[in-house]
Amino acid sequence: MNIFNILEQFEKFDGDAVERIGYTSRRFFFNKVSAKVAAAATPAFLAGAFNKAYAQSADAVAVLKFALTLEYLEDEFYKVGNDTAGLIPSMYKPVFMQISKHEDAHVKFLEKALGLTPGQDKPKFDFTVNKTYDTFTNFDTFVFLSHAFEDTGVRAYKGQAGTLINDPQILEYALQVHSVEARHASISRKILAKIRNNKAIKSWITLDEGSPAPVYKGSNSESTVVQAGANLLDLDLTGIPDTGDTRFKAATEAFDEILTKEETFAIAMPFIVP
Repeated sequence: MNIFNILEQFEKFDGDAVERIGYTSRRFFFNKVSAKVAAAATPAFLAGAFNKAYAQSADAVAVLKFALTLEYLEDEFYKVGNDTAGLIPSMYKPVFMQISKHEDAHVKFLEKALGLTPGQDKPKFDFTVNKTYDTFTNFDTFVFLSHAFEDTGVRAYKGQAGTLINDPQILEYALQVHSVEARHASISRKILAKIRNNKAIKSWITLDEGSPAPVYKGSNSESTVVQAGANLLDLDLTGIPDTGDTRFKAATEAFDEILTKEETFAIAMPFIVP
């Protein structure tokens, strides 16, 4: 059995799988991974991964269709960006090529899970929003929209977790994608901070700061400090000084808040051609 081939097949299902299992490389995988995780890379496990989405409730199907719309948007955005000559500087090209691979894998998985042919339900997109944005002629605008789309994806996937509570296998996949979207958001934010020379742009969301505003506010604002009924400011946050707004900002940074399906579509709809 050639485990390299198995890992390559696993990456087709989840573009970030090897990085998540091995953290850095296949060599690290063999040197450090436990026997339990190694067993997960067997053909039986791989087959199970591909079949996870086929025992679905009506709610799960609705969530998968919702997720597919978001993935179509992101997939098309990165494909056009990567194919546009002169848009992405060479030093950042590998980053956006890798993100594009992930989005393509997500689309293919969701289409297969829903029994769709490639592109069957794909909308048409206008990433300039009727020439409001110079999306594919200005790298700053491209990265700005990248971070906004990824932050939206993180909040949107989290927002559907409760709906999937009775579909644990679909929930597992959704949370895996949630994790990948979060890493996309983090690197996009880092690049945006660098090209704008703005250290205030962090790899994570602080308060409800950010633009476009609907991505960070909404009915569950990112500035909240209450989680599961507990006010984080009442906790003993060792090492975080209780001065000024330091603790408050730290509390808002600790958790991503959800976006509802309606709020998510309100953000995405301007980019979808009716």
